[in-house]
Amino acid sequence: MKNWLKISLLLCTFGFFREFRPSEPYVTEYLSSDYGNLTTEQIYQDVYPFGTYSVLAQLVIVFLITDLVRYKPVIVLSALAGITLFSLLIWTETVGMLQVAQIFFGTFTAAEVAYYTYMYAKVNKEQYQIVTGHTRAAILSGKFLGGLFAQVLVSTDSMNYRQLHYLSLTTQVISLAVSLFLPGVPRSLYFYASSDKNLAPGGEITAPKFSFSNACRLLWYHLVSSYSNPVVLKWSLWWALATCGQIQVISYIQFLWKEVAPDHLSVYNGGVEAVATLLGAIGAILAGLLNSNKRRGSYMLGISICAGILGALLIYAAKTHEIWVAYVNYVLFCAVFFFIITVAGAVVAENLVEDSFGLIFGINTLMGLLLQTILTIVVVEKVGLALEPRDQYVVYGSYFIVLAGIYIIGSALGKLFCRNRNSSVGSVDHLT
Repeated sequence: MKNWLKISLLLCTFGFFREFRPSEPYVTEYLSSDYGNLTTEQIYQDVYPFGTYSVLAQLVIVFLITDLVRYKPVIVLSALAGITLFSLLIWTETVGMLQVAQIFFGTFTAAEVAYYTYMYAKVNKEQYQIVTGHTRAAILSGKFLGGLFAQVLVSTDSMNYRQLHYLSLTTQVISLAVSLFLPGVPRSLYFYASSDKNLAPGGEITAPKFSFSNACRLLWYHLVSSYSNPVVLKWSLWWALATCGQIQVISYIQFLWKEVAPDHLSVYNGGVEAVATLLGAIGAILAGLLNSNKRRGSYMLGISICAGILGALLIYAAKTHEIWVAYVNYVLFCAVFFFIITVAGAVVAENLVEDSFGLIFGINTLMGLLLQTILTIVVVEKVGLALEPRDQYVVYGSYFIVLAGIYIIGSALGKLFCRNRNSSVGSVDHLT
């Protein structure tokens, strides 16, 4: 077996078990019922926001440390954080300890950057596309089967919500074991970047040395060259704004389901998450078939219309009294969102300078999380509006509709400007 294929197999195995978390679709039901004397309001106002703030606070640090320590240690750290997270969810019962658990959730989530960039540092560029496909398939398979298993186990009374957390803890232990077998990364993109200075007098390549100044120069070059491109800037802004709304939607959707469901018991969350993952994957695959750089102007208009549809789905879900309507709308939301975010990611990637993919995607995600933090404070927290679940999703739906309106108007004005500019150029050419 070729070396890159072995690495891909190990990485896929790690990603599969990391994402195979059957407890995830029912974590809100678990915390508000089996867990202890906690109310739904305490969970979404005092506990969940800690996760949002924790991810934001740790993402920048983890991104820089990932390159500095060369990826593998952060992947191992991610597995350890997952084990700690689920241990705390199983064996603690106070709001304070749940907030501590959310700190480890932040580490667990922020450390994903190492998993997603490890492959690009470890395999040759010729294998980028195929390894990306392998890892994406592994992640989606883990999420899909995790939701499916959860639904089957709950529906057949084979496991309760607490026991699902034991299963999730087990998969994190397995992912830790797999992570230890990943080979180390010998090179760094920024802090140990190779250059002509690494050539010895005899022409032999010496080991790259740590250089903070070189890292800063290369980071600055990638930032300026990427965001000075109007296409990258416009689509990155779209990406950050859309990601902000999507993270908020998936973070609090279980509270809406619990509000809408009969007797406030949402028992089909696992199956819904499984179907949402599957349709989201199909949406991403369809988007990948498009040549996003040839007709990106018309794609922006189409994607903006899709964002308006997302907003309508969320508002409808917030107003309905039928749990199946809320479930179906969420599934459709995921399918449409992953289609449009994949198009946005492709446009950005096609217009970036070489090797800046991880940095720019990381910054775009960071901006999305920063905006999501603001949205959390305004909509969820007691210092803000502290809205009930239904009212929250009216706000999130309105957010997507406003976002769609801004970009539709922007696209129309951009086309009008280009048409007027071409007409002016044509008139000058005619006079001359």
